[in-house]
Amino acid sequence: MVVRGAVGQDNGVLLSLGEAKWDQVMGAGHLDRLRHVESLLAGRGVDTSAVRLICYSGAGFTDDLRAAETKGT
Repeated sequence: MVVRGAVGQDNGVLLSLGEAKWDQVMGAGHLDRLRHVESLLAGRGVDTSAVRLICYSGAGFTDDLRAAETKGT
């Protein structure tokens, strides 16, 4: 999932980059993958200065992912 700040513009600031899983517990690996995608996008000139990495799960989250949320990392 991608959310951009400028409606109708392909190059608006990237506000959110996320992943959703219905039947899978999400962990730090999912967050690492999102960080990697963010890095690739930044390398292509996408403005990622305001991006928030988001994980959605119907099955829950591991303790390490919850700890990352608490730390804000």
